[in-house]
Amino acid sequence: MKELAGRLTALDPDAGAAVRVIAYFDRLAETRAGVEALVRGAAVLAGVPARLVDAERRVRVRVDADGVRRDSVLPSDPEWPSAGLTPGGTPALWLERAGVHSGVVDAVILERAAGAIRLVLDRTRGRAPLDDPALVETLLDASAPDQARLHAARALGLDPAAPARALATPDGRPRVLPAAPEPSATTAAVAAGRAGVGPAVPVLDLPRSWTAARTALRFTAEGTPQDPGPRVVHADELGGLALLADLVAPGAEPPPDVRAVEAAAADAPWMLATLHAVTATTSLRSAAAEVTVHHSTLQDRLAHAEHLLGWPIRTPQGRLRLHLALTMRRLTRP
Repeated sequence: MKELAGRLTALDPDAGAAVRVIAYFDRLAETRAGVEALVRGAAVLAGVPARLVDAERRVRVRVDADGVRRDSVLPSDPEWPSAGLTPGGTPALWLERAGVHSGVVDAVILERAAGAIRLVLDRTRGRAPLDDPALVETLLDASAPDQARLHAARALGLDPAAPARALATPDGRPRVLPAAPEPSATTAAVAAGRAGVGPAVPVLDLPRSWTAARTALRFTAEGTPQDPGPRVVHADELGGLALLADLVAPGAEPPPDVRAVEAAAADAPWMLATLHAVTATTSLRSAAAEVTVHHSTLQDRLAHAEHLLGWPIRTPQGRLRLHLALTMRRLTRP
């Protein structure tokens, strides 16, 4: 490799330097160098500070050109040459070379360093999100042998001894995430859109979590005035409501109360958001604040809604009936 680099340097200095960069990172990979050593190598070779920011795995490393780590909270400059940890991915590794055109050597440094860093992070911190379709399918297949599913879990970066959750989304593609200690942390990991979140279970029980996640998905809504409701639903928070999913089939003829809600919704554009606010808040004043109207305006709206629905919605029994009707409305969605 040294001889090749020398010959190339005589013909093209950039080509020779690129070969030396490749050889340098190959040696680091062979010695199983850590993330900081790889970022340091990028900084020293480039002669400018290098920084790595993987927000999803909470990894931040910045090393100056002299090889000393000096982390910074300042944002990266979009003009800096950068690379993602996956091909075409969001930039995660930067060379802080401002105002200078990035050349071939910078590109090779970024490519080789990012590839080596990705392998280290996958090995030591798992992949986030876990998205290899074939491996996820094996992991969620209850008929697959336990050893095959454990192998898939390890390949995805999951700790077989730690709990995980299955996630279901409208596109039908399953996801698996390590179980977060708080439901809100899992919700934050879900991309924008509807999602059903299965319970945290041992890795070999993930098929059960996947079944529950698909049920939870049916209880989600788009979160719009025309389809108000939660966009992310956790299966283990449904309780007895989950039984409704067995009684109301997708695409089936809507029950009478659902038809009444649909008829009321056709009468006024504010109807569905107002009805949802009544069932999702602790008081009518809170519901008025939710839909940003005066309390007296809300009372007028509810009187009109009660006339259209055919039952009171300002009593405990009426609110429960309304809540069930709105829930069944989502469950009947094809």
